[in-house]
Parts: sequence; C-alpha cells; structure tokens
Amino acid sequence: MMTHIRQVDAETLRAAVPPKEAVAALTQALQDGYDPATDLPRTPASTSHGQILTMPSEVGDYAGIKVVTVAPNNPEHNLPRIQASYLLYDAKTLSLQATLDGTELTTLRTPAVSIAAVQPALRRFDHPLRVVVFGTGPQGIGHVHTLQDCLPQPLAAVTFIVRNLDRAPAEAGQLGNVLAAGTEEATAALREADVIVCATSARTPVFSAEDVYDNVVVIAMGTHEPDAREVEAELMARSTVIVEDRGAALREAGDVVMAIEDGALTEDQLVTMAEVLRGDRQLPTDKPVVFKGVGMPWEDLVVATAALRQLA
Repeated sequence: MMTHIRQVDAETLRAAVPPKEAVAALTQALQDGYDPATDLPRTPASTSHGQILTMPSEVGDYAGIKVVTVAPNNPEHNLPRIQASYLLYDAKTLSLQATLDGTELTTLRTPAVSIAAVQPALRRFDHPLRVVVFGTGPQGIGHVHTLQDCLPQPLAAVTFIVRNLDRAPAEAGQLGNVLAAGTEEATAALREADVIVCATSARTPVFSAEDVYDNVVVIAMGTHEPDAREVEAELMARSTVIVEDRGAALREAGDVVMAIEDGALTEDQLVTMAEVLRGDRQLPTDKPVVFKGVGMPWEDLVVATAALRQLA
C-alpha cells in the first residue's frame, strides 16, 4: 500500500509551528528524558564551493534526516548561505511520511533551541529586554522573532550590529536600529544589553568582553567549527556556559574548544541545556550566561515531528 507523503513547504511550516511552539516542543523532549548524547553524528563533506552536511536522528516514533548545503559565496548571488531539505520517516518501518522545507526548518529550530536553553536565565530580568544582535541574516532576525513570541512583554529595544550597513535587509530596520560595528553607538548599545545574540560567520570574537555587564545573557550560534568563535575566552571564563551536549560542544563549538585551550574554561564547567530545563542545575544570577549552540540533528526532528502532528 502506498503511504501518503506530506509535502510541507515553508509557509505551511511557519503556520503549523510558531516559534513559541517550537521552543515548547524542544523543551518537552528534554524534560521527557531525551538524551542529546545519544543523537546520531552530523557528517560534513567538502565540495568545491562549500559543504554538504547530513544530519540523521531518531526520537520516539520518528526518524529523519536533514541534508544541508553551506555555500559561503551565495549572498553575492542573492541566494541563502545555508539551504536544506528534510525527510521525515516512521521510526519502526522507515517509511517516508513527509518532506519539509529544510531551510525554513533550520530558520525556525535554531533560535528555538537558543531561547529554550536560556529561557530560565531570562527570568532574572524584571523589565522589558534590551537586545543586541550581531548579524542581520535569517538567524539574527529569527532570534528576535522568537524572543518576541516567547516573552510576556514587548522588547524594550533591538539593535543590530553589522559590518556592512548596505547589506542589512529592510526587515532589520523595521525591527530596530541597525548600527555599524565598532562605532560608539554600537558599543553603547552593548553596554546596555540584557541579551546579546551572535549570529555571524565570523571566525574571531565580534565584541569585547569588557563591553558587557555581569548579568548579560549571550547566545552564540553562528559557528560550528572548532577553530572559529564569536565570544572571547575572557567572557567564557566569567560565565555559566550552557551547551546542547558536552560531546558535541567539544567536537564542534570553537567558542568552547578555544576557551578550554586558552585555560579559561574546563569541560567540567559546562552545563547542558537538559540539566537546566529539567531543573537539575540552577543558574547563578550574578554572572553572565553564555549559550553556545552548534545545531544537532535531534532538534530538527523534534520540530519536524511537531509540524507533522499539527498538520495531521
């Protein structure tokens, strides 16, 4: 018998799983006992113009795989740097159940992971949040939308910091101020920020640890290579550092790997988001929190499964 295969395009996916629901699905998966350490590994393969990544996973009743392409020069051709497709299977029969727009899935689940991981830390603030975002790509903008959807109060201020003002999309200006990196205005915004999101392809730190205060929450998710980082070791040293999984962070999170190499951090100091969301680890309120995400296959599968169930 032929199984009906659901085709889920970007618009349908956005309607089925708003950011708040994606955050809830990821949180629930961890609170129900899923262990990211058991996730299947992401496999990269280099091509002449970038990378192709395969990301398989199995969680509960479903299995799935995302195929991701990373083409660094694509913005010059008005194409996304990251594109993807997703195949969702029944775990028992491995029969294909649905195909999803993997690019939109990535745009949805990445900020959802970040906000799920830091949501307990955001409760330290009793005022509308001032947010600074490095980068105006889909992930930078996606993190703002996810914060807006999940917080009880509107954001007090949003500031995007970019290297090239001419490349900032109109949507960034509609959401907040867009400032050039290295300016006095950008530094002033950093010093007032409650939340800083690093969503860039930079290989070296994008701001100085001296420019942020001791209650700040930092999300660093722009890189997944062990020799690239967006956050200085000095900030990692004085922060509670949350990761998706210790093993994945030690393989792929340059912010973590290089801080350990610098002697600013130890593996034992890493806190997993599962420990935070299950209430096993309490976060001190008098020091910064840094969430370093690299993106794991289970996250795509959980959000894809939430979409399929919503559309059933």
